[in-house]
Amino acid sequence: MRRILTVLLAWPCLALAQAYPAKPVRIVVPFPPGGTTDLVARMVQPKFAEFLGQPVLIENKGGAGGSIGAAEVARSAPDGYTLLMVFDTHAVNHHLFKAAPDPFKTLEHISLMATSPSTLVAGTSFAPSNLREIVARAKADPGKVTYGSVGSGSSNHLGALLLEQAAGIRMTHVPYKGGAPLVQAMLGNQVDIAFVSTPLILPHIKSGKVKGIAVGGRNRMAQLPDVPTLAETFPGFELVSWFGILAPAGTPRDAVTRVHREITRALAVPEVNQRLVEGGFEVVGSTPDEFLKFVRGESDKLGKVIRDNAVAVE
Repeated sequence: MRRILTVLLAWPCLALAQAYPAKPVRIVVPFPPGGTTDLVARMVQPKFAEFLGQPVLIENKGGAGGSIGAAEVARSAPDGYTLLMVFDTHAVNHHLFKAAPDPFKTLEHISLMATSPSTLVAGTSFAPSNLREIVARAKADPGKVTYGSVGSGSSNHLGALLLEQAAGIRMTHVPYKGGAPLVQAMLGNQVDIAFVSTPLILPHIKSGKVKGIAVGGRNRMAQLPDVPTLAETFPGFELVSWFGILAPAGTPRDAVTRVHREITRALAVPEVNQRLVEGGFEVVGSTPDEFLKFVRGESDKLGKVIRDNAVAVE
């Protein structure tokens, strides 16, 4: 009798596990189309949908460095049908934007999917062609060199602040509303330099539309063998972007487990993995606990940079 009762009590959980997903799943990308976060989402989407057995719809909702889309997901029903794809701004937005949800109270971390070194690039009309020349120009004309970013607190913004500290220079920040607008600004020579996610800017470096100055990884990239690392000029200087997937806090464990299983399974598919690697990404596919620990570390580290530099929303 006790065994029967136990089975009956467990039945709702079993039914829920069997039912998810019973309808299409939505991934909110909190940036405009064409950026690196959007690129990662769309690379993984087909196989993720195939493995889930349901359509996966991508919805771009930009604003406030990714805070607007993140806040919408945080308010969504915690049922596994609304997910959030984030960029590295996820770890710092709560230090900057009132609209940003608390990443540790309102969202469920599922997997750190991939990382990618940022690349410092310069416009073709900007005379300096290497890092030392850029530093010399900035020292000669403080505040005259401009750098673009996808918003206050983003890795490209904080990277430029760290470069200012390392080199003892002062530049002028010009924020944009996403990776694609930033790239267009670089192609149009609207700003002098920018740290840009490598997969987004790589084709334009190869075509000569922008100048590759330095990469933010520990080693030179096979795709850009002639572009030095930042650390070759400033030892220890690294700058890496990252991408992950989340759900609203309180999402059932079975749904989180299923999403994690299928997203990491999609990342491991040879053609998906190859496209990511060739595009300049390093595939990770972490566990939820690893991802949460990683974001906490990034929040603590970069929160200090924000406070030390009195970074404010522009």
